[in-house]
Amino acid sequence: MADNQVRRIGVVLKGSSPEAVDLGRQLLVELERLGVEPVLDQQSAAVIDAAAGPQRLQLPSEVDLIVVLGGDGSLLSVVRGELAGTPILGINLGTLGFLTEHPAETLFPILHAAIEGRAAIEERERLEVTVHTPGEEPVVHKVLNDAVINKSALARIVVLSVHVNNQFVSRFRADGLIVATPTGSTAYNLSAGGPILYPTLNAMVVTPICPHTLTNRPIVLPLDAVVEVRLESLSEEVYLTLDGQEGFPLSPRDLVRIRRCPEPVRLVTDHRRSFFHILHRKLKWGERGG
Repeated sequence: MADNQVRRIGVVLKGSSPEAVDLGRQLLVELERLGVEPVLDQQSAAVIDAAAGPQRLQLPSEVDLIVVLGGDGSLLSVVRGELAGTPILGINLGTLGFLTEHPAETLFPILHAAIEGRAAIEERERLEVTVHTPGEEPVVHKVLNDAVINKSALARIVVLSVHVNNQFVSRFRADGLIVATPTGSTAYNLSAGGPILYPTLNAMVVTPICPHTLTNRPIVLPLDAVVEVRLESLSEEVYLTLDGQEGFPLSPRDLVRIRRCPEPVRLVTDHRRSFFHILHRKLKWGERGG
């Protein structure tokens, strides 16, 4: 990313955060000073009283860089569509922030580095999740963290049949199933007892949620695998949730096919902070309690 390539910068704000709104106003002043055009998506523009740009999912195709001021949820709301190779700089104003890894005080130094082509860019793989329903057009979604099939709070356990590359793997009796990227391995997958994967691995992990047999354990698969999941139980309260942001009911007629998305996410990272540093800082990973 050379200096003469960054002319338009997308700005995405967590509208419910006063800190994000205040920092967003400071960012607009700095971009004007630098002679860079800010482009706010419609949701962000509404809370900061600025000129409205495109819908959030269309923002990557119209700018050279996107700055997200908020938490991981704000960043995930950007990466569900086509990304056009646009790098994303996430500033954490939430609580945990694995994806929005940079603290607020580093915004302007790392922004300048990104504009000048000095910032490190790390690619994170996404998954393409396609729902096939007989008699209907397939519906395709893209996720950076995970696709989760789970039951409602009052439903009984579900039975899910899983195939990988057309080979039968298992019939899971559980509260649900998670298919996660390495990036998503520290999200719901970790809470469900799944492994932590290094974020740049070419892999995905399939983790049952509260399985009703001790022989069902998470399994790590190559990223070029194709995972197919069918609901075999008759419960009507089973949902497919994508990155924790979109949810849809599933029926036994549906086939969920999950494979590598051809377009990864490009995140602006700080080469001075390793993944293990983030694990220690965010999760207190490896530290003794008491």
